[in-house]
Amino acid sequence: MPLPLSHARAPGFWPLAIVFALFVTFLYGPMATILVLSFQGPEGGLTFPLRGVSLHWFRELARGLGAVDIASAFRRSLLLGAAVMALTIVLSLLAGLAFRKRLRGGDALFYVAVASLIMPSIIVSLGIGLEFRLLDSGLKAMLGALGAEATLENYGTALGLLTSALAAHLTWTLPFGLLIMFAVFNRFNPAYEEAARDLGATPWQAFSQVVLPLIAPSVVGIGMFGFTLSWDEIARTSQAIGDVNTLPLELQGLTSTVTTPAIYALGTVTTVVSLLVMGATVALALWLGRRQKRGRVA
Repeated sequence: MPLPLSHARAPGFWPLAIVFALFVTFLYGPMATILVLSFQGPEGGLTFPLRGVSLHWFRELARGLGAVDIASAFRRSLLLGAAVMALTIVLSLLAGLAFRKRLRGGDALFYVAVASLIMPSIIVSLGIGLEFRLLDSGLKAMLGALGAEATLENYGTALGLLTSALAAHLTWTLPFGLLIMFAVFNRFNPAYEEAARDLGATPWQAFSQVVLPLIAPSVVGIGMFGFTLSWDEIARTSQAIGDVNTLPLELQGLTSTVTTPAIYALGTVTTVVSLLVMGATVALALWLGRRQKRGRVA
């Protein structure tokens, strides 16, 4: 029975549906492939067909992959991601509050802050690494001039996880946080804040009890962006982290040495961590949104 005229498909529906299906397959197909192949049996290889189903390669991953300490790299990535997330939230929020007022030179400051988005990531990484090596040279020269030989002998480098690597990741995450926060405050109604001030609230009380609860879901979203962008970043980390590696760098190195599905198991674990962070963020944002609505009703 033919569909009623009102429910008939437009002439371009099926071509667009096919294009969309191909796009989804291209986007999520590699992820699904790695997920499936990571659950192979002991005889499994790097390609299809699937040889058995087991958790064998996850157990192999837990034992370690040769000389690579996956657990330490995992912890370093978590620590760096958490630090990037916290600083991205704080700095983006403070910048959003500052830019609510007209600042002299504010436009130039904004463009400088987001300029790193258009710079090649590897160039940013090289530049930061060079800056910290110059800092090392300056500190060593100063320690030598001061005669602090013992300190000079024990001094290694300023390059590290929470110094140069953190700075490199912030050049990637902070512009996104700024753009989100500027958009949030652009549509924020200042009448709520003014009403709180009229009722006798201090500036801190107006911010903590009125402004922050209203923008909390967006702040949570900025945190998710900060963590996930840091979690899988390679290019901006490669030349700026010093003598240790994050999990993505270890994973990149293992692709040329590990020839078993254990590499797929590692990819599955990192993907699951990202999905858990995203799920927790969405759940928290929904909870904050419902809480906000209940407060308005009350």
